[in-house]
Amino acid sequence: MIDRAITRLASRSASHPVGCLLLMLLVLLTATPAAAFTVNINPGSSAVFLQVGVGSFSGVYSSGGTPQNNPTINVVSVAVPPAAVISGADQQMTSDSTQAISFYDGFNFCVPPNQVYFGGFYRRPNTANQTALLQAIVPAALVSAAGDTIPFSQIRWTSGGAGDGTAAQPVPAGRFINGGVQTIGNFRRNTWNESCLTFFYDNDPVPGGVYEGRVIYTLTVP
Repeated sequence: MIDRAITRLASRSASHPVGCLLLMLLVLLTATPAAAFTVNINPGSSAVFLQVGVGSFSGVYSSGGTPQNNPTINVVSVAVPPAAVISGADQQMTSDSTQAISFYDGFNFCVPPNQVYFGGFYRRPNTANQTALLQAIVPAALVSAAGDTIPFSQIRWTSGGAGDGTAAQPVPAGRFINGGVQTIGNFRRNTWNESCLTFFYDNDPVPGGVYEGRVIYTLTVP
């Protein structure tokens, strides 16, 4: 008898003007790069904004809207059926996030539940050539209640978005490291950056169970 594994990726998806968000991977199990949406924004007062999954905004940014805090914790998950356990085929995760629109202009940019929205900006009223670092603090492994582990490098993601064209994504496709601080992307000063990420589990053989881990995303400015 083959045990079924379940994977959940929970993301604490809060729009946060000071740019610190939490992504939780519950359970383990694990796209095609596309292009990007990056647009210049007016400098205005200094500000940092980071959103993962569902967020809140007063209106939209291009019409004078401002970001709001949102404590929603989204879950990305996959249940691996016995046939997939046998085949070892990569498993796509889906999310309970309903975030489809861009808060830049209201455009339907992501396609939930298959994609998770990532976006933000670093606004500063000067001409210095500076960038903010989008980073992830990653544990070494996801852990089950029985103490079994799955390396975090078993989780990867692809990046895209509706109407992107062919430019590079501000949040590019990648794969988690096995513990440590990982740079995910770079947001140029006074630009709005957003991508839609799809997560996958590599589905290497592991004991059945629910595996959990937490990734903390931050947007760090000079």
